[in-house]
Amino acid sequence: GSARTRPAFQSASGRPPFRLAAEQGYAAAQYNLGGMYDGGRGVAQSDEEAVRWAHLAAEQGYASAQNALGGMCREGIALAQSDEEAVRWFRLAAEQGHAEAQNALGFMYDAGLGVTRSHEEAVRWFRLAAERGQADAQNALGFMYDAGLGVTQSEEEAARWFRLAAEQGHADAQYNLAGMSQSEEEAVRWFRLAAEQGHPEAQNVLGGMYYSGRGVAQSDEEALRLVRPAAEQGYAAAQYNLGLMYDAGRGVAQSDQEAVRWFRRAAEQGYADAQYALGSMYSTGRGVAQSEEEAARWVRLAAEQGHVDALKVLGFTPPPRR
Repeated sequence: GSARTRPAFQSASGRPPFRLAAEQGYAAAQYNLGGMYDGGRGVAQSDEEAVRWAHLAAEQGYASAQNALGGMCREGIALAQSDEEAVRWFRLAAEQGHAEAQNALGFMYDAGLGVTRSHEEAVRWFRLAAERGQADAQNALGFMYDAGLGVTQSEEEAARWFRLAAEQGHADAQYNLAGMSQSEEEAVRWFRLAAEQGHPEAQNVLGGMYYSGRGVAQSDEEALRLVRPAAEQGYAAAQYNLGLMYDAGRGVAQSDQEAVRWFRRAAEQGYADAQYALGSMYSTGRGVAQSEEEAARWVRLAAEQGHVDALKVLGFTPPPRR
């Protein structure tokens, strides 16, 4: 069976391991006992007990406990949610060189949560964590270089940090690196690695490449295999693309009803192409009861986002491109 179903190792007293040492004030044992309560491993799960033991260890300066407590403050787990308190604990751990805490502190500065927003401070903490090999921080630092936030914009530096995270199996970094790749062959390789981890954007892009035969041998079946799970994860662009496949009967049996179903799911998320497509289905009564009122509603929503075809339907002529 799995580790979860086996009885936890008990000490001679019948109490969970770590408890005696934790009660005697050993910070590592307090942290480990908090982790057991957090995950319900060998003890009844209790957020309150997890916080209590993490707090005791954190007060002794135990960096992993300070980082864990920061996360609990940020999420409001068993204590009042406080970004300021989260920052305080993350900083204490980060200043001890705790890479996860350095990354978390970088995120707080980047988002302006509990601190005055500062891309420069975000970069400083992301870099410290990234240099310790923390993959989330490497990906974040790559993004900062790509966007020129808090650093001088540099595609070379962005690609370097994305690659370091991607080689550690970081799906977002694999997707980001694919987008920067000089060759379609390399792009496909990184998109595929991210897609295999269930990354919806990567699944959708790679599915689109199979659909059109760009960089890979054309295959509607392979396109469907990639696009469907992205759509089922709620990714609007993939829901729209799956609707197109049902509409055209490519890789699937043609079905107006299924096309409408997937267009609607994307349209309800505000995806303009899907709003326009759904409006068109209502206008012609394909896969849905014909309704000029519903057609106009969805086309108008697309037009409000600047969808060119929707604007034309409503009688607006877009200005000529300069």
